[in-house]
Amino acid sequence: MSPSDGSAEADGPSAGELPTAPCSVVWSGGHCYVREGAAGARWAGVDDRGRARFLTDAELHRRGWTHRRR
Repeated sequence: MSPSDGSAEADGPSAGELPTAPCSVVWSGGHCYVREGAAGARWAGVDDRGRARFLTDAELHRRGWTHRRR
C-alpha cells in the first residue's frame, strides 16, 4: 500500500495501543508474538534459541513493536 492512496497502515508505538483480540500478532525485535487470552493477557513468542518468551503489554511498548515484520 502506498502512502499516496491514504491506505498505509501505521506501525509501532506511535500507532497507539497494542491489539487486544486473542491471537493477534505483533513483531518486536525480529520475533513475532501472539496474544494469549483476554483479561490479564500476555504475549507469547520465542527467543533466538527457540525458548518460550512471554511479554506484557508494557514490555512490548518499551521494546517497540510493529504490525509487520521488519
